[in-house]
Amino acid sequence: MSDFYPMFAGWAKKFGVDQAVEKVGSLVRTIGGDMAVVDEMALQYEADVAKIQSGGPAIIAAGQPKWYSGPSEGSVYWPPVRDYFINEEVWPVERMGQLDNSSNVVVAHTPRTDSSTFSSQGLVVGYVQSGKTTNFISVIAKMADEDYRLIIVLSGVHNGLRKQTQQRLSRQLSETLPEKWKLLTDETRDFHAPPGNPLATLTSDQTAVAVVKKNAAVLKRLVTWLELQPSQQALRQLPVLIIDDEADQASVATKSINPLIRRLLKVAKKRTYIGYTATPFANVFIDPASEDLYPNDFILNLPRPEGYFGPEKIFGRDIVEGEDDLPDAEGRNMIRIVPPETLNLLRPVSPADVPGFAPSLTNELKDAILWFWFATAIRRYRNDAGHSTMLVHVSERIAVQESYRLPIGEYRDRVLRQLLDEDTNTLDELRRVWDRETEAVPVPSGVGSVPSFDAAVELLPSIIESSKVIVDNFRSKDRLQYGEEPQIAIAVGGNTLSRGLTLEGLVVSFFIRTARAYDTLLQMGRWFGFRPGYEDLPRIWMTEELRLNFRHLASVEAEMRLDIDGYQKVGLTPLDVAVKIRTHPALQITAKMGAAQPQYISFAGRRLQTRFFRSEDRDWLRSNRTAADRLIRAATQFGVVDRGNGRVLVRDVPARLVLDFFDSYQVHEDSPDLESALVAKYIRSQTSSGGGLDYWTIAIVESDAGEILLGDVQVSGVTRSKLNDGRPERADIKTLMSKQDRVLDLDVSTADAKALAEPQLMQLRNDDPVHRGRGLLVIYPIEPTSPPLASGGDRVELNAADWVIGIGVVFPGQASPKTRLAATHVAVSLENVSLIEESEAYETDTEEPLDA
Repeated sequence: MSDFYPMFAGWAKKFGVDQAVEKVGSLVRTIGGDMAVVDEMALQYEADVAKIQSGGPAIIAAGQPKWYSGPSEGSVYWPPVRDYFINEEVWPVERMGQLDNSSNVVVAHTPRTDSSTFSSQGLVVGYVQSGKTTNFISVIAKMADEDYRLIIVLSGVHNGLRKQTQQRLSRQLSETLPEKWKLLTDETRDFHAPPGNPLATLTSDQTAVAVVKKNAAVLKRLVTWLELQPSQQALRQLPVLIIDDEADQASVATKSINPLIRRLLKVAKKRTYIGYTATPFANVFIDPASEDLYPNDFILNLPRPEGYFGPEKIFGRDIVEGEDDLPDAEGRNMIRIVPPETLNLLRPVSPADVPGFAPSLTNELKDAILWFWFATAIRRYRNDAGHSTMLVHVSERIAVQESYRLPIGEYRDRVLRQLLDEDTNTLDELRRVWDRETEAVPVPSGVGSVPSFDAAVELLPSIIESSKVIVDNFRSKDRLQYGEEPQIAIAVGGNTLSRGLTLEGLVVSFFIRTARAYDTLLQMGRWFGFRPGYEDLPRIWMTEELRLNFRHLASVEAEMRLDIDGYQKVGLTPLDVAVKIRTHPALQITAKMGAAQPQYISFAGRRLQTRFFRSEDRDWLRSNRTAADRLIRAATQFGVVDRGNGRVLVRDVPARLVLDFFDSYQVHEDSPDLESALVAKYIRSQTSSGGGLDYWTIAIVESDAGEILLGDVQVSGVTRSKLNDGRPERADIKTLMSKQDRVLDLDVSTADAKALAEPQLMQLRNDDPVHRGRGLLVIYPIEPTSPPLASGGDRVELNAADWVIGIGVVFPGQASPKTRLAATHVAVSLENVSLIEESEAYETDTEEPLDA
């Protein structure tokens, strides 16, 4: 049955079961087959249709009727792709299942192809370097099984990414099923109109695929060919799928590329457009009321793949609203700080300094190179013979990139020579870097061991000798290309290495490039991705400012994904509710803000807490201790003291005393959500408008960790050890405030409070006739030593220079227009989008020269 079933299902879908029985039955009789097989196919087809129509296993898609439950038994295009991943790339069952499920969800959000006409626009949000291409290749195969017969993949703006994408589609699609796929482009040639009649190319028995660079000249050729009368004749019945890879680049609010893509969407009566990106900011800011590329029908998150190295794993992030805990909140000890005083040695101060600029190899850059060679040696020791890459990204200017070729090459040759000569100073430098880095990150189980220093040094000469210094930019000839032979490369570059292109085996990055937009920074993060067998080895050298920016972006990304998933769960589409993006005081979200407008957010109903402290800064700690001491001393003069159950309460405290406290209490710069000035501003706005918060309850949480006098109240301190994150200047205690502390001032037992969810606890406050208008400020006097509860884990002694004063703040109420304070997020409005003038090469009619 399996040989004829795809044909039967195709006929049945288009012409009905009876005609399918007649047509396929005729073929079966011709070859002398058993007609019972035809009856079995009819029963199978009706069962498949019944499954979907009954709503049983069909995938629920927000805003869409249920119609797709995954590939059927008669699928033709998907099985070879699935088998490729299983047999050629040896994917485990769990990873294969995740890919199958996630691509099914995407297909389920598109329209049924048996409609006479349809138009759908959606957006799929992946992670940087996380397998988006694999997902859309799977989607392409599954949608080809749903009768899509023209697939257009818009693949970035550079030849390198287009070529890489073309290679993967050729290998995973056409080479696995050559008789069904018809490639209109290849690795060396972008789209040109095929010779002959388009009706011979666009047929129902094969699926045509074009991988096209987002270049005005190329897109004009494609659109012109599809607008020819014979092409239009073919496209009256054939569904068209357009995959826009890196959909936020060049596709949105540009003068020539955007209109050409919109024109492309009009060439067929049955069309689906799906954008893929890890940085969807420009896409979600497109005006929904315009005839543009706003994802009207769906926005979907791809699941984070197992083993993926993302921003939060490297940089850590804050817990966002809706989360109780976060395993990777602290990040990993993989960041090395480049001192600001060395930046002028590494990049020109101004454009006028670019001509003739000669970089100095600072100690930090030398350390990065040495560790790159060591990391490669460890991989070789672990029998990993794959590509190994170091990224040096200091400037977008080509002249500056070129200036690094000679000094890095000379440094490589000098270290190799001194190593062969067994130079003592060189060996000491190597030992210093080796000891620091091999002790910094624990080796995960299952990745292999770390060799001895001597064993690693023995491997270095051949590794250093094989290292190539490659300057990769628009004009360079020695572009970064990965072949069959393992490559060890120090890649110096800018924009061509900043988006889409995968740097194979990237283990070390030296990154000091300045950027002021979320999407630009995230896309430059080539260190995100998969590091199988060497996840303990990656290191990034960057400035402290960049580290903080990336940490903020990790929180932005997490919050955005929670929003998208939340909308999906309740069946809302992008036309029902807009995705909100958190802002930053210094960074722009994207250059293409489109129809975005401020979204005001209130502190009403929120619980805030401190998490980071300058544990070695005695003056900073004493300043906060003095602020708490003054608050308690003044509060006890006005309020009523209530002591017991592990806390001291001072009720009926006037708001002005709380405001005085926030005017002097200092919050660590890594905790922007609890900014003292902003909290104080909100309290003042409420007290002046009659919104409550005129009186507060102050709570001091007690335990048995030493004694401290706050005001006139002697209290016992609490213990909060810190995470062992390799940052002695900043103590990260992760979670300060227990959930039940939210109702310390209410008549609720600890056991009852633990059993309730956060929204229920807030409802208790809002239902209380006294406390629904009062704030709660919780003081945590943390004993300086604070050892961890258990040894051998990821925590160590706090070991602070003085008592640490942590705080939690609980605000009553629910957010409403009357309680809005500050615009901390933005989302689309219905105003018109104005086009942004572009100066990038892809906006011209001249193509970037194709790679040889």
